Parts: sequence; C-alpha cells; structure tokens
Amino acid sequence: MTVLAIDPGFGRCGVAVLEGSGAKATLLYSSCIETTPKSVFPERLRFVGDEVFRLIKKYAPDTIALEELYFTNNAKTALHVAEVRGMIMYLAASNNIPLTEFNPLAVKIAITGYGRATKDQVIKMTERLIALPKKKMLDDEYDAIAVGLTALAQARRISP
Repeated sequence: MTVLAIDPGFGRCGVAVLEGSGAKATLLYSSCIETTPKSVFPERLRFVGDEVFRLIKKYAPDTIALEELYFTNNAKTALHVAEVRGMIMYLAASNNIPLTEFNPLAVKIAITGYGRATKDQVIKMTERLIALPKKKMLDDEYDAIAVGLTALAQARRISP
C-alpha cells in the first residue's frame, strides 16, 4: 500500500510518500512544499496544489492521509490552512483516491503510544519506526511521515 501523507500548510506543507505492508514501512519521498510570503494567497494555494498533484501522478498513492486542523489562535492562518485542506480533498476526490484524516492526538498515540507526547518525542519515535535519510528535516516533514505511519498502522488493523 502506498500512502501520500500530508501535514497541510500554505507557508510550509509537509509531504511524505510511504509504502508498507504488515509491520514494514519504507519512506519513498519526503519534503516540505514551501511558498513565499511575498506571493498572494491564491498563488501560494496553486503552488501547493500543483506540487501535491505532481506527487499524485508520480507515486499513484492508494490513499491520502491528511492531518486534521488543530486549534489555533490566528483565525486567518486557520482559514488558509482549511482552504489548503479543501484543495487537497478536491485533488483526492478528483483522482479517485480515498482520503483519511487523522487528528494530532491519534497520530501521537499511533507513533508514541501517548496522546500528550511532545513534538520531540514524536520525532524520536518516528526515527525509530522508519529509516530516514540523513538530511536535516523540518517539523512539518516529520509530521507528514508520522501521519503516513499512522495511516499504515490503521490499514494493518483493518485488513483481514
């Protein structure tokens, strides 16, 4: 099973492509889609959408795993992230790819076994669960990988 996992954002959007069956997962690709703050929001949204579409075409994922929006104090930021999520949902539906959403609590529990795990604890456990390249990665990229691992774990529990 191939999963395109996304930690949505419009300034920085974490993406990861994982492949797995049983208890074994392999990271095929991970990155952050970054947009420039100098661009107007519709251009930033288009750029993120184009990159997600490129990944869909390149990796032909069986499913898309999307992190749910968590509470934020900045309503404008939350609205823009929600719009990015909507665009990703549209891309999934228009390409006939099932989409599953995971809230941050579910991801923390799946990765660490503890719903109040810190970001550092999630990162350390993610590094233990899957072989990662020796490059410096941003939090959003780790988050996308963790979302992908969560999706694969859920698929293992559901499949006969």
